[in-house]
Amino acid sequence: MPIMTQLSIFLKNKPGVLGLLCEELAEHKVNILGLSVSDTVDHSVVRMLCDDAQKACAALGDAGMLVIETDVLVLDLPDKPGVLADVAQKLAKAKINIEYAYGTTEKSGGKLVLRVSDTKKAAKALKLKK
Repeated sequence: MPIMTQLSIFLKNKPGVLGLLCEELAEHKVNILGLSVSDTVDHSVVRMLCDDAQKACAALGDAGMLVIETDVLVLDLPDKPGVLADVAQKLAKAKINIEYAYGTTEKSGGKLVLRVSDTKKAAKALKLKK
């Protein structure tokens, strides 16, 4: 499914905190499918996709972590020049802003996670199936 629930978790920026988050998910048998971490001086924001976002959100919330859920697009893309340019141009033409992105790539292709200003409109502009 191209639209998934992403969890954003706000953590103190110190050694071991990310490990505790991952341990909490492992104890609840939640698998991490995608991950991005950005930091500031005193805190970091962990953005992740999980195989069970609802279960992950509950487990992390119960552990005292601040968790925010947002919808993101998850695109399966071929690994070749110009693919990201095409996606960005289609979204721009539809007047949709890309707020941030992260992803992976391999020879067989990759995944791109996009937080955009209007997720449903973006899926329509990119002609993605629900």
